[in-house]
Amino acid sequence: MKFDNVIIMTDLDGTLLTDDKKITPKDMEAIDRFRSGGGIFTLATGRSYSMAKPVAERAGLDVPAVIFNGSAVYDFKEDKFLWHSSLNTYARTVVKELINEFSDIAIEVLCEDKTYVPSMNQIERAHLALESVPPILCSVDEIESDVWLKILIAYPPEEIQKIIDFINARPDYLDCGHWVRSEKHYYELLPDGVNKGSGFGQLLRIMNREDAFTVGIGDYNNDLELIQLAKLGVAVGSALQEVKDAADLVVCDNNSGAMAEVIEYIERL
Repeated sequence: MKFDNVIIMTDLDGTLLTDDKKITPKDMEAIDRFRSGGGIFTLATGRSYSMAKPVAERAGLDVPAVIFNGSAVYDFKEDKFLWHSSLNTYARTVVKELINEFSDIAIEVLCEDKTYVPSMNQIERAHLALESVPPILCSVDEIESDVWLKILIAYPPEEIQKIIDFINARPDYLDCGHWVRSEKHYYELLPDGVNKGSGFGQLLRIMNREDAFTVGIGDYNNDLELIQLAKLGVAVGSALQEVKDAADLVVCDNNSGAMAEVIEYIERL
């Protein structure tokens, strides 16, 4: 298959990035070959603008990307949002009640260019330190922006189920938006109807490329809609089993050149 009508959209953490948050030379070489052949390579990540930007720069991204797990399409080249969705105002109540119920919970409120943290724990400290993101530590009422693109809950993986169960027992919480497990220690609230698949759809409409041969690659629950929407859905070898089950193709793990294997597969089609 020629690359000139192919769009690859890949998850970052656990998929394109190795466990130590790098892009392998093998993968980068394949991405460059794919783009040189006319293919479009882009990202779909749960990361915020500030956390996604360094990876976009490393990957030499020259087209818009999906960030905030589908809540926004961002053009890193032009440095601007092309589209975004936001949570309804009841999300403030949800955050306040969760902090009141779980004193050791960490919550990020992610807005367009700011990360507010009204409740902190050690998992969140490590997360922010790893990505070198300066948080704004404040109460929920002190969060200035009303445009909340997503909420991220960080909690020990062996205990996070009790938070999920608490949320699932509250119909008003479930009506507030789309809840998704994005990592073993993360649980997220996105605007209603928003996921990486819907974000990919927005990007295709913006680029006027809805006729393209789409490839979606991921490893976790928040990648399911992306994989299911794409004409070729791919799971890396280190993905959850349910993600592998949803995929058309399973390749090697994220440390072993998964992107190169995907591109070599497309070349053979």
